[in-house]
Amino acid sequence: MDENQKQSLLRAIAISSGISLTPGHAQQYQELSASFSALESFKSHPSSIAACISLISSEVHLYDNQNAGGLNCNGINRYVDVTVSTKLYGLSVLQAFLKKGYASLNESDRLSLRNSVLTAARQLVIYSSNRNENDSSDSASQSNLRILSMKLAAFLSDVAIRDFPQRWTNFGNEIFSAVSNGGLWSDDPVSDDTGVRIGLECLKIITEDCTDSDFNARISTTRRNDVLIGLNEISPQILPLLFALLSSQYGIVANANNTLQEMQAYLTNNNRSTDQMTSQEQVLYDAQCTTRDKAAGLCAAILTTCEKFCQSLPLEWMLGTFSSNPDSTNPSPDVENKTDFVSAMLHLLREPSHDINILSISCLRHLACRKLDEHQWIKLLQSLPQAVAEAETAQCQLFPNNLTEQQRRVLQFQYHRKLSKMMAMLVGSHIGFISADKEIVKNQGGTKHQILSSYLSLLSNILSHPSGRICHEQINTWIALLRDPTMSKLLSPYLQTLLNAYMSHLVRLPWNDVEDGTHELTSLIQTSWEEKEEYDSWLMDLRSKCSQLFKYIAQINPKLAAATLHTKLEYLLTHHGNGQPRNLTNGEQLQQWSFACVQFEGFHQPLDNLLQGMPSWSLAEKEDCANSDPGRLEIRASVRSSLNQVANMIISWNPTDVWLKFRRTTLVNALKYYWQYDPTTLLTGVDAMLTYLATSDDHMATRPHSNGKKHSDEIVSLRKRTGACLVSISKKVPHHLVPWLAQLSERVKNLLSSNDLLPMNEMHLYEFLSCVATAVEDPLARSNFVSDVLSNAINVLDSIEVKNAVNSVEGLMATLGISAATNDPSSVTNPLVVKQTTELYVKMFSAFNQLLSVGKRCHEAAKKRPGGGLPPTTATPPTLSTQSNFPDEGPISLSDLAINDPFVPLWPRILPTLLCALDAVLQLWHPNYQAVLLRHNIQRYALAISDEEAYLATKQDSTAGGVYGEGGTAGSIVSGWDRRDVNLAPKWSGWLNELRHTCFQLLGLAAGQRVLFAPELAGIFPRFVSVIVDERHLKSMENRHLTQYLKQFLEILLLSCPATLYQSHLSPILGPLFEHLQYRLQCNWAPIIEPNTLRSSSETTKALTTPACENAAALASNTGEEWFLTYYARCGLFVGDLDAVTGEEVVEKARVELSRALSDCLQAALALKGEWGLVLANQAKEEQAVKKNDPSKLKSGPRTRFNDQEGRRVNADGTPRSENDIAIEARKTLRINSMCRFLLLENEKIAGFLVLTVIQVSF
Repeated sequence: MDENQKQSLLRAIAISSGISLTPGHAQQYQELSASFSALESFKSHPSSIAACISLISSEVHLYDNQNAGGLNCNGINRYVDVTVSTKLYGLSVLQAFLKKGYASLNESDRLSLRNSVLTAARQLVIYSSNRNENDSSDSASQSNLRILSMKLAAFLSDVAIRDFPQRWTNFGNEIFSAVSNGGLWSDDPVSDDTGVRIGLECLKIITEDCTDSDFNARISTTRRNDVLIGLNEISPQILPLLFALLSSQYGIVANANNTLQEMQAYLTNNNRSTDQMTSQEQVLYDAQCTTRDKAAGLCAAILTTCEKFCQSLPLEWMLGTFSSNPDSTNPSPDVENKTDFVSAMLHLLREPSHDINILSISCLRHLACRKLDEHQWIKLLQSLPQAVAEAETAQCQLFPNNLTEQQRRVLQFQYHRKLSKMMAMLVGSHIGFISADKEIVKNQGGTKHQILSSYLSLLSNILSHPSGRICHEQINTWIALLRDPTMSKLLSPYLQTLLNAYMSHLVRLPWNDVEDGTHELTSLIQTSWEEKEEYDSWLMDLRSKCSQLFKYIAQINPKLAAATLHTKLEYLLTHHGNGQPRNLTNGEQLQQWSFACVQFEGFHQPLDNLLQGMPSWSLAEKEDCANSDPGRLEIRASVRSSLNQVANMIISWNPTDVWLKFRRTTLVNALKYYWQYDPTTLLTGVDAMLTYLATSDDHMATRPHSNGKKHSDEIVSLRKRTGACLVSISKKVPHHLVPWLAQLSERVKNLLSSNDLLPMNEMHLYEFLSCVATAVEDPLARSNFVSDVLSNAINVLDSIEVKNAVNSVEGLMATLGISAATNDPSSVTNPLVVKQTTELYVKMFSAFNQLLSVGKRCHEAAKKRPGGGLPPTTATPPTLSTQSNFPDEGPISLSDLAINDPFVPLWPRILPTLLCALDAVLQLWHPNYQAVLLRHNIQRYALAISDEEAYLATKQDSTAGGVYGEGGTAGSIVSGWDRRDVNLAPKWSGWLNELRHTCFQLLGLAAGQRVLFAPELAGIFPRFVSVIVDERHLKSMENRHLTQYLKQFLEILLLSCPATLYQSHLSPILGPLFEHLQYRLQCNWAPIIEPNTLRSSSETTKALTTPACENAAALASNTGEEWFLTYYARCGLFVGDLDAVTGEEVVEKARVELSRALSDCLQAALALKGEWGLVLANQAKEEQAVKKNDPSKLKSGPRTRFNDQEGRRVNADGTPRSENDIAIEARKTLRINSMCRFLLLENEKIAGFLVLTVIQVSF
């Protein structure tokens, strides 16, 4: 490259770098474009690499500006320095070449390239050290030099990764020797640290690339190992150099800090501040600050490099003499040559400049995560408390005296947060050392125990920090410690601190006060969380983890847990029981986020979790603990006394504010775990909840924006929560409520007759009574009571209104107001018609739903009875061969089934109406009805999906308000209308979905209760089959209907049918069903699998929308194959006015879910998952125990403190086994074998279509 070419290149570099060649002359776009093009062209020139090597090794580059743009050079500097820009450009070209062409270079070329870069680096170091002090004020020049130094470091590290140590044997000398000896290391880092920073950056990049998993793919394992071995060999040269530099620079920082403190003290003694210094004093003060900052910056750079060492390189690099074992009889001969970086890092915790303390913590945290030796770990535990205490004292001295406590906490927040996390990880990563050392776990007071106790004491003291972020960093470690039962004694002194700290942070912060700046900790909170969404997410995570923490604490020390609950509740009731301080009120009522309401909301979780975690012996009756040791008896007496007072305080608390009533309801719900052992206050609590169900808002009518609503949103929320609370209590302690069943029944009847309850509360009351009834011992009395409870629902089903509605599809359409829209479209928005239609539908649906809810509760309770759900006359020896037929593997009379399940006798009255209802609902989708409905501009919406289904197709959560919130789909199916409006059209889809799903679930319940196989219902079984597998029904159902059919009915039927009845009861159903599924799935997936066929055009897979209804109606009226092909291609979906994108997502979801539902159903039937899969897992577990001759395998599930406390046998998933599980599993094993044979061998039609269907689903 001749001089002219070089000058052209320098000009292009200058222009592209933004260097002004002509003062006052702005660069034009054409100049910039031409310069960039020239530089890019130069990269592909054959001699570009040689030219770049020459460019970066030259000391200076000056562009001759004599004829700049042809202008007169008067007033223009002739030569423009473009040295830095030129070298940066040359390095970028060489960096690209390094990745592609470096491997092809011979040894001499590699050496030449490497030496040129080293020469450039030395030139930079010398230039930086010789710069005039006036030049240092040029921040732009300094920035360019820093960029160049980092680019050189990156290039040298890339070369080292490729050549070190085999080809670049003198890497350590050329980088870390003094400049005077031919290296890069600065002779005087105080005056200039460029060479030092190049070396540190080079080391950091090499270590990062060779150890960090994020970058491992760049370098082969062999090359990484070679580089690391080479680094380890030169570590005696590097580490002392780094340690000495760190020590010297920190000495400068410390001296500067001392000088600054003396200056500040002088000013203070003279009643002056730093703002009142003289100009001479200001110069001296600034000089000290500059000296400190420069030295602190270099310390930070060293620690940043050391942080990479701490992650993956040998521990001895950082531990040095710190790792020497004082008890060792053969100390290492080179201990004196080692450097103790850990002690230096502990000392540097006191220095906040340039975040030196935080970087030191990061280094220690990485070491804490490594696999330390026990003596190294103990020494760290011993050293940290003193270092932290000294650091706190030193940092307090550095802060100005006029800072408040909150301001200091804000300044130290990141330090305290990192410190809390590091200290917690040091313990959490080495729990094995604690559990394996008997001296520690048995609290014997030895040296190790004292060291660990002091450390844990400091760790728990950090929890007193007012920011929840600090506490959150430790929670995983405390959970891990508490999980180990051997550490109970060790952790006992810190449990009270843990409880107080985490209970306080569970209380939600008033974010409005934080945003307004009125909260006393505003600055600290805003430092901890940037916005409310971040805080809410953090709080959810904390509460999730605290649930486990509180249970463990209650398990270890129930006495402390009970006393803490008593103290906290007493304080809350005293200071906030009447709503004090009554802020954020709405009239006379508190709002949800009023201070008092928030306090009680934060107390609910600790109460619930601590009561759940308490061991049974601490709550059991006295006679149950007669053989316990005196210590347990004393604990039990204290726990029961404290909890009795807690229960009485909650029950006797009678707030008047609605939201305080809501919070009281949640506290009452938590008491069910205590009432399980002491039901003294149970009835009073249940009575209070029943009273809340009738709570009304006396001022609702006078409230603004009431919109004629009968109850306010607050009252509705209270009633819903109260109903759920009653159901929850009745599930947990039904046996304690049985003595008052008659009174409770009478009270419920009075509530039901008031006509003021929410429909959901009516359901809650039915569930409540049914759960209590399941605890009645006499089977006949149980059945009679359930029959009496459900008499209203059954009478509704037997009423003329319901009979007319379900006996035909026309009756159903008339009942739902669909037929009336034919002649009077305005009827769907007539308020009177809407009200009457809605009331009639709710009456009919509630009856079905009440039956379903009570039936489920009875079925669940039947499984938990001593017989495990087996008829009592059929106790089977566990040794009976599974190849024989059990006595109960066949039709069982309703009277026998009713012994365990009181709901069973009601089925003869329910089933006929249920089948009629399902038949009418399914007929509505027959092509002949679709042809009529789709043509009508209102009636067509009865066939559409609901707004909720459209929402779930695109979103899976309701954090933004769900369907009716921001971004929801309300009003998208029937444009501008949703279910909340006075319009029947958007209600139809939801109503029909609810009715269909309830019918499927009731049939699934009948199968699960084995009612379908009872002799008394043999006469109705043909009718049942004709409805369930009617060819027209199967062909007309949408994918979403069939998905629920498989989930809610078929899977339960397959698992519940006795093995002897497969041919008689399953064959009539599975044959037609599998045949249809095979055809449907083929049509579903054909447009996706074969998109190029005419039949599979993209139009056929689009969901049917309102504009296309006329064409679809015409096609449906023909009821030919073409209709069903297009119907299945779009999964049968009509999406109304929904947008095209969401409609496509709905179709895709329906297509995938049907295949997934069938797959899940078949897997459950073939014992690949579910309860039958658990049977095979248990058998495998037993075989393993026999093979290993280890009976303990049968008593172990997932390893937690709460499993297997009493050494009982458990299932493979950790759930406890009942006495009859062996007999039940014997029957299930028989069914598994029979089912596999039946599905795949015995029936050719079923097996053929099943195999074809499975192949299609798998494909």
